[in-house]
Amino acid sequence: MLKVIVFGSLNMDLSMECEGIPTLGDSLRGTGFLSTSGGKGGNEAVAAARMGAETYMVGKVGNDHNGRKLTSDLTIHGVSVSNVSVTARAATGVSLVLRSGKDRAVVTDPGANEKISYSEVRAAIHGLGQHRNVFLMSLGPGLPVALESLACAKRNGLYTILRASVSAGETLPDEAYKDLDLLVVNRTDCRALSGIWPVDDEAAEKALQFFYGKGVRNCIITLKDRGSVTLADGKFFKVEGYDVQIVDASCAGDSYVGEIAAHIADGGTIVSSMKLASAAAAIAITRLGAQSSIPSWYEVQDFVKAHEAKA
Repeated sequence: MLKVIVFGSLNMDLSMECEGIPTLGDSLRGTGFLSTSGGKGGNEAVAAARMGAETYMVGKVGNDHNGRKLTSDLTIHGVSVSNVSVTARAATGVSLVLRSGKDRAVVTDPGANEKISYSEVRAAIHGLGQHRNVFLMSLGPGLPVALESLACAKRNGLYTILRASVSAGETLPDEAYKDLDLLVVNRTDCRALSGIWPVDDEAAEKALQFFYGKGVRNCIITLKDRGSVTLADGKFFKVEGYDVQIVDASCAGDSYVGEIAAHIADGGTIVSSMKLASAAAAIAITRLGAQSSIPSWYEVQDFVKAHEAKA
């Protein structure tokens, strides 16, 4: 199996259950407070490692308790943190998460995540980036350093995956699409980048064609309980989602993408990876917390077998 190198955000997640997402001026009573290690990058790295991949995290934390907790938890899950640096110029990133049934609201202070420099990421790529190793990244540390890092990874022959979670008003330059072996977007980011809301299969296929027209080699659109879609050999392909009881959807997308990266690093195809990734996401949303909810490879295999037996 090839290495998986994850570049993304590391945050401490502070979450609470409430009866509804508050609006301006509301003051609600909450329950079930949790303080757990998270951040898209950290969660994706844990997911890849739990799927059996040799995984390396590239990121930055503050010189504080949260930073030490994040790196400790990554190590416990089998993720190498030799390329996670510490800064005294900012506190570790923090996310405040409100959970209400299937809904959630998140506010994030990126903190130390925005202090990482392109030179640090480039050094990690040069040190770890053997040909065709998988480079999985998101935009949490900031668009400029992310785009430079993506171009560097492609120049060095890595298999590049971008989970394009964009902020309001952000977009991707055309040259970034051409550096992508795989683009993964959810419904909201699909609309933000393509102008197409994938409300049905026809619209989803139109959005996929848009991204392929931009130059990406492969693209997956995730559709929550409607599963996920891609184009395989030019044909529309859909993996249905699993009907499970949602407890906390915080880590669904992270579990999904981490499994994709690990599966590709092990020589698997995108279509086969989507089937297992849907199972990983389904298991994760039945559990509380971020990294603590991410299933192992064995759990994913057992889940799939159990559902196939019922079919």
